[in-house]
Amino acid sequence: MNVEFKKLDNVNGELTITLEEKDYADKVKKQLKEIGKNRPEPGFRAGHVPMGLLEKKYGTAVKYDVVNREIVDSVYNYIRDNKLRVLGQPVPDKENELKDGETEFTFKFKVGLAPELDVKIGKDVKIPYYTIAVTDEMVDQEITALRKRFGVQGPGEETEPDAVIKGVISELNPDGSVKEDGIVVDNGILAPIHFTSEEQKKLFEGKHPGDVVVFNPAASCNSNVTEMSSMLNIDKSDVENHKGDFNFEIKEIIVLKPADLDQEFFDNAVGKDKAHNEEELKAAVKDLIKDQLKAESDFRFSIDARNVVEKSLGNVELPEEVLKHFLMQQNEQLTAENIDEEFVKIRPQLVWDLAKDDIVAKFNIEVSNDDLMNEARIAVYRQLSQYGPASLTEGIIEHYAQEVMKDQKNHDTFERNALNKKIFETIKENVTLDNKELSIDDFRKLYA
Repeated sequence: MNVEFKKLDNVNGELTITLEEKDYADKVKKQLKEIGKNRPEPGFRAGHVPMGLLEKKYGTAVKYDVVNREIVDSVYNYIRDNKLRVLGQPVPDKENELKDGETEFTFKFKVGLAPELDVKIGKDVKIPYYTIAVTDEMVDQEITALRKRFGVQGPGEETEPDAVIKGVISELNPDGSVKEDGIVVDNGILAPIHFTSEEQKKLFEGKHPGDVVVFNPAASCNSNVTEMSSMLNIDKSDVENHKGDFNFEIKEIIVLKPADLDQEFFDNAVGKDKAHNEEELKAAVKDLIKDQLKAESDFRFSIDARNVVEKSLGNVELPEEVLKHFLMQQNEQLTAENIDEEFVKIRPQLVWDLAKDDIVAKFNIEVSNDDLMNEARIAVYRQLSQYGPASLTEGIIEHYAQEVMKDQKNHDTFERNALNKKIFETIKENVTLDNKELSIDDFRKLYA
């Protein structure tokens, strides 16, 4: 067997595999013997079939099978042994063909090579890093939200925007009178905050127990069949017959009473013993907001850092023919008709992936098991934070982090996240940061 490789240009190469009969003859005989051992032929028991009969009946198919495997193995062994940095998969030449009667075969494959990149990361590179200013208004809004979150529901004397209203729902005639034998729901419940119609919401503003409101259920939910069926306690198939007005006689108003500013609330809102008065609460909430906004700052930095790196690389040459062939094999939605257009969209990510590989190699970046566990803990923390600080003990977080790590899909996701995080941390540590503080509104304009 002879394997030759030659570079066609900076990012393309050609592998030529030449196979003689001596390279595969023994393997063909071995495979034919295995067939003879396990497969009887007319007049012969398994294991006693003459080799001549086996060669006549199966020889050509077995030879082609063996030759194909030898060629494919030779291609990938050469790539591995010579440490070629390939992109996509080798593309067989159109002239490659196994012809009847031939004993020597020559196959060619086009190979896409990764371009040599030299990502410049140093203190002479300046990248903006934006932090969001935390205002007193933001702190007050967060405390208001936390008080609602840890508040309790109770009876109220007047409707509020997020009130739940209980009462009797009665169907009306077109003239406004109560419809005889019409729908009556004695234990009706409404939450106007969820109405899709602002006009219908306003009908319930400033109302009190004992008031009667005329409203239209169909208009309140844009005639949603499921909503109307639940609201009027009727079958979905009957909804179409009840799209007129209804009375709602208010019996009870349930409002959310914000939590009192006491120690129990402080502990629930920011963690046990982290605040003992309103001043300490505001300071603790401000720190929480800063931590939350840091993720926004880091995400924005990842965008700006990538833009700077990609711009410094200029127009990176890629083995486009090989990559397009590979992508069409991997995704049935990519075809010869749309691959050129779609490749333009895919190309930036391919270049960025190569740039990341270069950064990882230059700075010896590695992802440890601790890095993976930290990602798992972050995922668990985000999931459990909706239940308040009481559910965020180290023991609980650690237990669930160990559990989610058992899923291979989660493991792979955490590994990607950890690697990306380390790449951007490395960039941040090795460039000059142009620190800028912005208001939340100006920060959002960065994405415009």
